[in-house]
Amino acid sequence: MSWQDTIAQTVTGLGFDLVDLERSAGGLLRVTIDLPWHAPQPGEPAAPEQFVTVEDCETVTRQLQYLLEVEGLDYRRLEVGSPGIDRPLRHEVDYQRFQGEVIDLTLKAPIGATGGAVAANRKKFRGTLERAADGVMWQVVWSDEPPVKPGQRVSKKREPAPLQALTFALADVQQARLAPIVNFKGRRAGS
Repeated sequence: MSWQDTIAQTVTGLGFDLVDLERSAGGLLRVTIDLPWHAPQPGEPAAPEQFVTVEDCETVTRQLQYLLEVEGLDYRRLEVGSPGIDRPLRHEVDYQRFQGEVIDLTLKAPIGATGGAVAANRKKFRGTLERAADGVMWQVVWSDEPPVKPGQRVSKKREPAPLQALTFALADVQQARLAPIVNFKGRRAGS
């Protein structure tokens, strides 16, 4: 069993999900954990969002220190943390969990038709993650309308820019992350 598998097995055994595992040349071993998420059943209200605490990171750190000593893995520093505001999306369950959120998506290959609204050489997109109509594929929906500046008046007669959508399969994705959008004005409307 590889050291990555051993760490993943230990983290899941402690009741967490392994989000990312990184080992740098300088001896840093970075482990990113999150609490497990289960899709709510139809008719069941969504459970309140829970977050990884410092105590959770401390528990995993202690256990991994013992494990890495036994395994003889050479490292200088071990960091265990939560995924943060720009959490990577790697598995199908991550896409289900963050459906409706704004994501940054990078595709493996450029996509788009030359005659369409999406440029033929575009690989990066930012938009809202949604399930495609077929129920299998995913799509990202966005508008190229520039954001309104604070204090700027917007005419009620102005038509909004049309929404664009890109349908993709998880196999087409090079990298997907939650968009690091911070609102310092307080809670979102409707929250």
